[in-house]
Amino acid sequence: MNRLGIPEKLALDKYELDEGNPHIVVNNEICRRLCKERACLFVCPAGVYTEQNGEIIPEWAACLECGTCQVACPHEALSWVYPRGGFGIIYRYG
Repeated sequence: MNRLGIPEKLALDKYELDEGNPHIVVNNEICRRLCKERACLFVCPAGVYTEQNGEIIPEWAACLECGTCQVACPHEALSWVYPRGGFGIIYRYG
């Protein structure tokens, strides 16, 4: 039996994108000034966060809506809310 890796598992999910209404907003001012840990880069199971030119960039269209990033951010630099009704992650199997 072949085990699926994380990219294959994530490919089973569908995301209904709410264009222009991101449910994750990063305050990069706080990140630059206070954050040495960059926990969001490591704790997100979907790998939503990347660092580009010293700024944290969320690819919110891949978010699994688990909230781990908000809990892990020691400086409250992330504003994370559930997407509006009808939008967000749609879990499917097979």
